[in-house]
Formats: sequence, structure tokens, C-alpha cells
Amino acid sequence: MKLFFTSLLICFTFIGFAQNDFYGKAVYKTKTTFDADRFNNRQMSEEQKKRVLEGMTNMLNKTYILNFNKNESIYKEEEKLEVPGKGNFRFSSMSIGTLYKNTSDKIFLEKKEFFGKNFLIEDDASLPQWEMSGETKKIGNYMCYKAIMLKETNAFDWSRRERPKRGGTKRSRQTPEEKKKPKEVLVTAWYTPQIPISNGPADFWGLPGLILEVNSDRTTILCTEVVLNPNERIEIKQLTKGDKVTRVEYNEIVKKKMKEMREIWRGRRGGRSRR
Repeated sequence: MKLFFTSLLICFTFIGFAQNDFYGKAVYKTKTTFDADRFNNRQMSEEQKKRVLEGMTNMLNKTYILNFNKNESIYKEEEKLEVPGKGNFRFSSMSIGTLYKNTSDKIFLEKKEFFGKNFLIEDDASLPQWEMSGETKKIGNYMCYKAIMLKETNAFDWSRRERPKRGGTKRSRQTPEEKKKPKEVLVTAWYTPQIPISNGPADFWGLPGLILEVNSDRTTILCTEVVLNPNERIEIKQLTKGDKVTRVEYNEIVKKKMKEMREIWRGRRGGRSRR
């Protein structure tokens, strides 16, 4: 009986929103724990370690804005002044760019700049395989429902990279087939039918309500503010500028450039050591 009334409430809420041209804004804070010990066994000065850790912290803990209407959204980092000299191509290549979602037409695009070149990355638009749960909790003033799924990890997710074990214990070697097989993580999402749009932060979507919280491995994304029908309406347009590539193609471009930069860096270090 309780499930029936919940379904009925969701249905009426959807009808009410469908009758209005509504739009809104949601603010999300991201936080990712990072294993700093992985740098302890590297040949780096304390100053170099400090700069790398600062860069990783700034990359992994940010504030994002999701502007949305019934079917579309733009998700991007909150604008702020950049500190001179803090840029790093390696960190920028792994951070989230500007994301455009159209859940009705199944168009998902991410605009990123890498080494002075703009890319328009086409992402998988297939419906995520969420498994619903009966659990509920309040986030702010919104009643939220729990859903879970297994999701393939990004090729450049540094928060999940393992460091070598200490004490002489060797890691088991992976076969080429195991290396090619995508890794999966458990994702837990909390969505609210009170805002009945199939959208959410980053690349998460596909639930009967706005996703307000996501827990994925070491990363937590939490909505801290929702404003429906704000006075200042942001026009949402499909991203168009940039070289169109698939996610796989973009990852290969980044891997190739990183390999080139590593070889240049090693060459410079080798040249200095021979002096």
C-alpha cells in the first residue's frame, strides 16, 4: 500500500511539472579521497610532492553547477579566478570539462581543451542499468530514494590507481586480456521524485528524479543547493565547437601525448645527469 501511494505521488508530480516549462539550477560539491603515500617512494623533492598533491586536491575537490530544464542540462565547474602558474596539462586532461545532456534525444557531449585544442567528446547515451532500493533519506528539504549500479571506470581515474605494495610483496601480474577488461565500481545514487527530471551531476542520469547525491568508489558528489525557476534563466544550448571524437579516441589522444611528455622529461633529466 505504501509503495502504491509513493508511485501515485511520483506520477502526480510528473504531471504537474510536465504542464509547466520549468527550469532550475543545482550546485554540487565533489570530494575524492586520494592516497598521498603513493608518492613516498618516488624520486621527488618535498616541494615537488607538495605541488603535485596541491594539484590533485584542486582537481578532485571542486564545485559544479547544473543548469537544467525538462530534457536538457549543462554541467560545468563554478567559474573562479585562476591562480597564475597553477595550470597543469596532466590534471586538466583528467578533470571534467563542460557536459551537455539531452535525455530525450540521447545526446551526451563533453567539451574539453587539451594542449590548446578543443575537443567535443561523444559519450555513451544508453540508459544506465539502475537497481532501485526501498531505502529513503532526506537531503535538505527533499525526500530521496536510493538506487545502485555497477559502472565502468574512466581510464584516467587516478583516485583508483593502486600503488605497489611494500615489504617486498609482489603484485600479481595481469594478463593482456585482464588489462583490457574494464574495471567496475559500485555507484550509489540518491534521487528525488520531487524534481522529476531524469538528470544529475557529471555523467549520472536515468532515474525518475534529479540525483542529489552520488557515491562512487572514493568520490562523493553532494548537492548543496537547488533553485527552481530562478529569476536569472541560463539558456541551454547544445555544444558545437571542437573536434568530435569518441571517449575511446580522446583517451588514446591523451595517452599518446602523456607518453610523449614523459619521454621529453626523461630526456631532459638524462641530459642533466651527464653534465
